[in-house]
Amino acid sequence: MPLSEHEQRVLAQLEESLTRQDPQLAKTAHAKNVYVHAGRRVRQSILGFIVGLVILVLYFSNNLWLGLLGVAIMFLSAILLERNVRLLGKASWRDVTRRAAADDVVAPVGARTAFFRDWMSRYRHKNQ
Repeated sequence: MPLSEHEQRVLAQLEESLTRQDPQLAKTAHAKNVYVHAGRRVRQSILGFIVGLVILVLYFSNNLWLGLLGVAIMFLSAILLERNVRLLGKASWRDVTRRAAADDVVAPVGARTAFFRDWMSRYRHKNQ
């Protein structure tokens, strides 16, 4: 549901007052989005899965409970990974790779994909 004109004015006033009161917080809040956090959690989930796998391989033959702990860590990491990858999947390619509008903060993938994104854009327009 779109915001009414009054709600949009109030929201703009709140943003302006935040920017005046604490410009650093406003800059940080504008630079980060859901996809930055989801990307971080994806990396943490992958690390957790690897840690669980190492625990499983090293300790399963000696201690069954430690091996099962490794399996549990792997299972929980896989669930978190799947949820955050789905969240990233809801973003378009431009949302994930775009630069923040307010400053020079690079998005999670950033400049490394700018060439590829531009090349794909030219390729797509050429074939249409």
